Amino acid sequence: MKYIIEESLGFIISRTNQKLSNYLTRKFKPYDITPEQWGLLNRLWKKDGISQKELSEITIKDQTTVTRILDKLERKGFIKRQTCPNDRRSYLIFLTDTGRNLEDQLVSIAYEVLNEALQGISEKEIKQLKVLLNRIFINVDK
Repeated sequence: MKYIIEESLGFIISRTNQKLSNYLTRKFKPYDITPEQWGLLNRLWKKDGISQKELSEITIKDQTTVTRILDKLERKGFIKRQTCPNDRRSYLIFLTDTGRNLEDQLVSIAYEVLNEALQGISEKEIKQLKVLLNRIFINVDK
């Protein structure tokens, strides 16, 4: 059996993710936000005041990557770090007003991008795709 990478599920998922990421990058450009930064901001809009470690675990990114992204968000004035009162070696991450005020615009853009990407796909198909992708995730998260 010949292996054709372009037909492999991993390749298709990766290629799709890359295209979506590139499209989001273009759409977020006026706000000086990358898809990586968007991912962390999105988690902080749900719950800020969490530790870098917790943010790393939630986003499934290593702590070095999260630190690098947070450094950029802090320089842009979107977040601030505060020393954790229980562990002075750790920092809690809080949104600034500027970071909080980005939520409506960026969420709207993300929905717009997703709606364009999902054109011609039924709600039932989308639901099934999510189930299958989550099952794959669970299978490889061992």
